[in-house]
Amino acid sequence: MRRAGFDVESLVGYTLLGGVLLSMSLVAAGLAWHWVAWGDLRFDYALPATTVAGFVATDFRQLFSEAPRPRLLMNLGLAVLMLTPYVRVLASMVYFACVERNRKYTLFTAFVLGTLTYSLFR
Repeated sequence: MRRAGFDVESLVGYTLLGGVLLSMSLVAAGLAWHWVAWGDLRFDYALPATTVAGFVATDFRQLFSEAPRPRLLMNLGLAVLMLTPYVRVLASMVYFACVERNRKYTLFTAFVLGTLTYSLFR
């Protein structure tokens, strides 16, 4: 039986849609800025061999310490895309704990969240 109102499927859908749209916007803005500045759409760089957490931390340090550049927007778009599934699981866990008050689903989702958190740093 389905209840009226906001449900977990809507939460998951809007979280994924928002993450992908924000990521796409950041990447498109970075590409447009690079094209305007250099007249070329090609980026010639490799992603660093690091963890997801290290990648995101480096980008945020650069965001607040240096003048923004097109590559930084591209990297932030990639970081948002990589973190979208994590935010989706976090939102699901909060939903199951606070709205549904379902301990079993909260524990399962917390386990998945813990596994994802571990993988961010490995």
